[in-house]
Amino acid sequence: MTLSADIKKLERHFVPKNFTVTDWKALEPYFKNLANRALNSRADLEQWLKDMSELEAVVSEDACWRQIKMTCDTTDKSLEDAFAYFCMEIQPKLQPYSDQLNRKLVDSPFTKELDQQKYFTYLRSVKKNIDLFREANIPLQAELSVMQQQYGAIAGKMTVEVNGQEYTLQQAAKFLESHNRSLREQVYRKIQERRLQDQQAMHDLYSQLIQKRDQVAKNAGFANYGDYKFVELGRFDYTKQDCFQFHEAVKLHVLPLIDKIYRKKKEKLKLDTLRPWDTEAEPEGTEPLKPFTNSKELYEKSVQCFEQLNPFFADCLRKMDELKHFDLESRKGKAPGGYNCPLTESGAPFIFMNAAGQMSDVTTMVHEGGHAIHSFLAHKLELSAFKEYPMEIAEVASMSMELFSMNHWESFFDNAEDLKRAKEHQLERTITIFPWIAIIDKFQHWVYEHPQHSIEERTAKWMEIQKEFSTNSIDYSGLDAYRQIGWQRQLHLFEVPFYYIEYGIAQLGAIGLWMQYQQNPQQALQNYINALSLGGTKTLPELYAAAGLKFDLSPAHIKTLMEFTAKEMDKLN
Repeated sequence: MTLSADIKKLERHFVPKNFTVTDWKALEPYFKNLANRALNSRADLEQWLKDMSELEAVVSEDACWRQIKMTCDTTDKSLEDAFAYFCMEIQPKLQPYSDQLNRKLVDSPFTKELDQQKYFTYLRSVKKNIDLFREANIPLQAELSVMQQQYGAIAGKMTVEVNGQEYTLQQAAKFLESHNRSLREQVYRKIQERRLQDQQAMHDLYSQLIQKRDQVAKNAGFANYGDYKFVELGRFDYTKQDCFQFHEAVKLHVLPLIDKIYRKKKEKLKLDTLRPWDTEAEPEGTEPLKPFTNSKELYEKSVQCFEQLNPFFADCLRKMDELKHFDLESRKGKAPGGYNCPLTESGAPFIFMNAAGQMSDVTTMVHEGGHAIHSFLAHKLELSAFKEYPMEIAEVASMSMELFSMNHWESFFDNAEDLKRAKEHQLERTITIFPWIAIIDKFQHWVYEHPQHSIEERTAKWMEIQKEFSTNSIDYSGLDAYRQIGWQRQLHLFEVPFYYIEYGIAQLGAIGLWMQYQQNPQQALQNYINALSLGGTKTLPELYAAAGLKFDLSPAHIKTLMEFTAKEMDKLN
C-alpha cells in the first residue's frame, strides 16, 4: 500500500459544490430528499448511503469549523454565537431526520444484501442510535452542547502575573520547572488561587450539566447517565466492571512504580519532603528542557522527527501546514487544552494546542500528530460513518506516537543528556497518568450514580477517591482548599463526559505497540498503519488484533506492561 498525504477534499455529487451551511431552511431539502427517496435495489441503497455520507461530511465539517474558530478566540462573541446557532437552531432539527434515516436503513430489505462484514459495526451503531433516540432529548442535547462550551469561556479568561508579566495558566506552568523552589511554590499557589476565584462558577456549571444529563438518561429509560453514556459511546466490547477492574489494577501495579519515581525525584532534588510544586522541577544548575522557542519551531522540529519515523507521517503535517490547519501557541482569550479535529470533507484535520515552550508541549504535539495521521489514514474509507472509530483505538494512535517518536527526539534536543531527560520525562508521564485516569473515571461513575448530591458531598467524594489513588510520596499538607477543586481543571468532565477511561485503555495498547517497536520497528509501524487504516469498520478487539495487540484490561496484563516500562526506565539510568 502506497501512502500519500496528498489528500483531496471529497468531491460533491449530491450537495452543490458551492453550498455552505447557513440555516436549516437551506439544508432541509437534502435531508428530505434522502428521507423520501425510493430504494428499489441494492444499488439504490448503496447510492443513498453515499449521498447521506456526503451530506453528513458537509454538516459535520461546518460544525467543526464553528467550534475551532470559537476555541481559537473565546473573546469574539460572533464566533460563540455562530457555534451556539448551530447547536440550538440546526442540530435539533437534524436529529429527527437522522433517526428517520437510520430507521429507513434498518427497515430496507436490501440492507441484508450489503456486505455484512463490511457494514457490521456501522449497522450495529445505527441500531444503537435508534434505541437511544428520544424526541424529548433533542432540546436538552442542544442546551448541553452550548452549556459545555462555557467551560472554555471561564477557563480561557484565567491568567496570573509572574514577575510583573501576565501569563495564561498554561504559560505560567513552565515556572514549575524552575530550580528556584520559592518561585515554583509562588507560581503554583498563584495558579491554584486563580482557579479558586472561579470555583463557584465551575461548581454551578457542573451541577447544571449533571442535572440535564441525568434527565437525558431517564428520558431514554436508563437508571443513570453512566449507563446511558456507555451505550451512547458504543462501548460494546467492555463493561463498567472492566473499568472497576482497571482501577484496582492501577492501585496494585502502578502506584508502587509511581512511588519509586517520586522517591527518586526527591533524592535528585535533595529535599526532605516532595511538594506538588516540585514534581516537574530540576536540580540547581540544571536548566529546564527547552525543546523549542516558538510555534514555528515546534512545527518544524515535529516534521523532522516524523520524517525519521516514516516520511508519510511528516507529509501529513506538511499538508496540514499548507492548509493552515494549526493553531499551536498559548495566548490570552484562547480556550485551554489541545485537540486534533478531524474534518470529514477536507480530510486533513486541524490541530489546536496551547504551546508555551515546555517538554509537555512536545508530547502534546506528537500526541495530536498521531491523531492527525489516523485522520489521514481513515480518509480513504468510502462512508463518513466508516471513519468514526472508537476512542479506545483513536487514543492508541496518539499515545503510541508519543512513545515511537522518542527514538527520534534528536530534532528537539541536540545534547545526549537533555535527550535522556526528555525520554525519562515521557516515561514518567506514561506511568503517572494512570492514577489520574482512574480517579477521573471513578469520580464520574459516582457523580452520575448520585445525581442529587450536594457540592459538599461531591467535594468529600473527590477527596476520598484522590486519597485512594495517591502515594505517600508527595506532601499535600495545608493544600486541601486547592485539592478539593482539582477536578475542575479536567475539561473532559464538562465537555465530553465519561470520555477518559479510553486514555487508560489506549495507554496499555500504546505500551504494547512500543514493546513491538523495540523489537521490530518496521513491523510495529506497519501494524500501527494497518489498524488505523481500518477506521471504525471493525470491532475494538479486531482493531487491536490488527495492531498485533490484545484487548485486555486484566491486572495480569497491566502488570506485564508496567514491568516492561519500568525496565525501559531503568535502562535510561
